[in-house]
Amino acid sequence: MTPRLRKFALTAHVASSVGWLGAVVVFLALGVLALTSQDAQTVRGVYLVMEPAAWAVLVPLGFASLLTGIVQSLGTTWGLFRHYWVLFKLGMNLFATLILLLYMRTLSFLADVAADPTSAGADLSDLRDPSPLIHSVGALLLLLAALTLSVFKPRGMTRYGQRKQREHPKPQRAPSR
Repeated sequence: MTPRLRKFALTAHVASSVGWLGAVVVFLALGVLALTSQDAQTVRGVYLVMEPAAWAVLVPLGFASLLTGIVQSLGTTWGLFRHYWVLFKLGMNLFATLILLLYMRTLSFLADVAADPTSAGADLSDLRDPSPLIHSVGALLLLLAALTLSVFKPRGMTRYGQRKQREHPKPQRAPSR
């Protein structure tokens, strides 16, 4: 990758990942509001907002983070399979995106219950579901762990990375006088 393209890919990856993290924090706040509010309209409104917002924000940012992370790793010396921390981030991103897609069915069900005031959720018992809060906390912890790996980049190369390093050693700098 050219330096300009590499900077663009890094910027896109950081923006999508931080955006995903911020959206998860908002969903965490909405999950707390849904569990604690005594106002039925507020609780219903939370789920009516969460479901389309998840499709419009969380899902695209998750896929953007995954795609830009793969592009970034393939276009830099870090590589996709050379360092354990990159593989762990890839695994965490795939896991989080998969769980999000599976959870969208539950979120759609909750939004449907919230939209129908004559449903069994009229007394809000069906809408007092802690799962949005639990999933938001889990996603937040996972994304913070990925962020930490990105910042600290712990040592440890895979066997593939060690083999590639032996094949293409870095040139040694001349000692300074």
